[in-house]
Amino acid sequence: MTAMLEVEDLEVSYGKIVAVKGISFTVDEGDVVTLIGTNGAGKTTTLRTISGLLRPSGGQIRYQGQRIDSMPAHKIVTLGMAHSPEGRRIFPSMTVEENLLLGAFSRQDRPAIAKDLQAAYDLFPILGERSKQPAGTFSGGEQQMLAMGRAMMSRPKLLMLDEPSMGLSPLMMKRIMETVKTLQAQGTTILLVEQNARAALRLATKGYVLEVGKIVLTGSGQELLHSDEVRKAYLGED
Repeated sequence: MTAMLEVEDLEVSYGKIVAVKGISFTVDEGDVVTLIGTNGAGKTTTLRTISGLLRPSGGQIRYQGQRIDSMPAHKIVTLGMAHSPEGRRIFPSMTVEENLLLGAFSRQDRPAIAKDLQAAYDLFPILGERSKQPAGTFSGGEQQMLAMGRAMMSRPKLLMLDEPSMGLSPLMMKRIMETVKTLQAQGTTILLVEQNARAALRLATKGYVLEVGKIVLTGSGQELLHSDEVRKAYLGED
């Protein structure tokens, strides 16, 4: 069976600096796949390249068997892939509802959009309760909910989440991770970049460890959680 997402020998450069150095990995339908590693390992660059925000300098990216590595970002969204970026990137002066509707920019099916808007409110009730408020009045955790809800408005088959728990309280981080589990149960495939390696690996079907632009370890979430190398380097254990 062909993987939903196939990344093969991917290289990404910023001028003379090679940030991603020939990595290969797959994401199967229905899985939660996580990329972990320290800052500067190439995780965010990888997601931005998959979603069409950056152009690779080498390698291939295939989504459902179709090459997408030279496709513009807005076109990739229409294929069924969404990206919730690092730092949320919401529009603070626009209302919560306006931010959510921007996630459906490529769609014309108004009744279905209205249904998905309600689904976002069901998933994150605070968004519905404050739908007419400017998004900039939200806390960091609430903004993360909004960013995830906005990404879901394109009805993605594959959702890429970049550091969803960054800067959040432990309670809010737990809520976001529970939402990832809920989305998977609803049939969404997840590619997760997350600084909290323990939380990410607990959720993950499969994980890849990146160091300075290369994949150095791979395994199931449980295998990596119990790897001595991962525990020492990323989980703060001796």
